[in-house]
Amino acid sequence: MVEEKVDLAIRIGNHQDTSLICQRIGTTRRITAASHEYFEKNGEPKKPSELIHHNCIVYTRISTGNEWYFQFKDKTIKVEVTGNFQTNNSTAIREAVLSGIGISVLPIWLFGDCINDGQLKVILKEYQPTPLAINAVYRRGRFIPAKVRCFINFLAQEFEIDPWVSGFGELKA
Repeated sequence: MVEEKVDLAIRIGNHQDTSLICQRIGTTRRITAASHEYFEKNGEPKKPSELIHHNCIVYTRISTGNEWYFQFKDKTIKVEVTGNFQTNNSTAIREAVLSGIGISVLPIWLFGDCINDGQLKVILKEYQPTPLAINAVYRRGRFIPAKVRCFINFLAQEFEIDPWVSGFGELKA
């Protein structure tokens, strides 16, 4: 960020770089979903452990990689998934899921429209993938520029009222 003279970045997930300050501005709920065509060909898993028998699309920029975590009642369930498609690009994940390649755990805001219009099916609804923090990340320094502070406050307020990133987004399907 320093070399590229970037004042602020938005990052999803755990923050690792100690040279930067990280301020949480929202939360992204995630879902497990695939196309109807994928489920017609391969069946539908009824619990997370059955994902090991499916082609899972893995987003490689998340720290947990191919280890997917689900919350069920008071327990955390970890499943190590495999698949023939991995990428660090959320648009590529979206296209792969829509193309029927496999199942993915993904942010609700990335697919809410496709689920509501029937293109995708959410599964394992009682097993919620662990939500991820949405963070504003900026350089350490003696002071925060006013423009950065104002923009962070603006984003936090907007994310608070946006149902897709506040944790209150609901799906029709």
